Amino acid sequence: MNLHFRKKPADPPATRQNAPAMCFEVDGIALPVVIREHGRARRLTLRMDPGGKALRVTAPVGLASSDIRSFLVRHRAWIAVRLSRYRDHCFAIRDGGSVPIRGVEHRIVASGRLRGLSEPGLEDDGPVLTVGGAPDRLGRRVADYLKKQAEGDLKQLVECHAECVGKPYRSIRLKDTRSRWGSCSAQGNLSFSWRIVMAPPHVIDYLAAHETAHLKEMNHGPRFWSLCHSLCPQTDEARAWLKSHGSRLQAYDFTMNGAGQA
Repeated sequence: MNLHFRKKPADPPATRQNAPAMCFEVDGIALPVVIREHGRARRLTLRMDPGGKALRVTAPVGLASSDIRSFLVRHRAWIAVRLSRYRDHCFAIRDGGSVPIRGVEHRIVASGRLRGLSEPGLEDDGPVLTVGGAPDRLGRRVADYLKKQAEGDLKQLVECHAECVGKPYRSIRLKDTRSRWGSCSAQGNLSFSWRIVMAPPHVIDYLAAHETAHLKEMNHGPRFWSLCHSLCPQTDEARAWLKSHGSRLQAYDFTMNGAGQA
């Protein structure tokens, strides 16, 4: 979405992204606003993070906060519409609800036991994930289980792909990122969103292949994509799946427990 607010900057300095500088309230919800100053920006642009967790504004360097707030006020209706779409599709983790694991929906069953591992199983109505612990920690316990599964899957896949590429990786880190599914640093540190473990196996494999390919090709040029396809033949299908369904994985809220309490 490009919303015009003209301002011609002086000589374009480097891009600078600030920490959340303000909050903007819409329908009783206070959204953090992250302001990214860009030397070449001639107008304000606005987007919403996946899951509706924050607003991101790209602004000309030196623009006053009051101008940015006025810009947000003028486009409150746009923000409200998109926020409502996320809220309508927000999935709180609750007993009897469901969560996908490697693309397969699992019904969540709170065991009622204060101790015990989270374990997948199969009942008459299909796959289940049995979760122990206190009721107010259900979301956290499910998230912990998914992180552990993601760690195991990604480590195995990365090791396989790194051997094929002939380049070692330095470390694997799991994060809950909103703007990207993975990254590779120049030092060989690979980072992944653990939410990818909710996707089908070929999508998980693609993400591991994509970031591992960056160990050899730190770009998105033709040689990179050729390497990515050789590591994961279903690259095109996986990219299409993420484009269509990735926002749904971001909509799962592991801080909520049925009643909507954070």
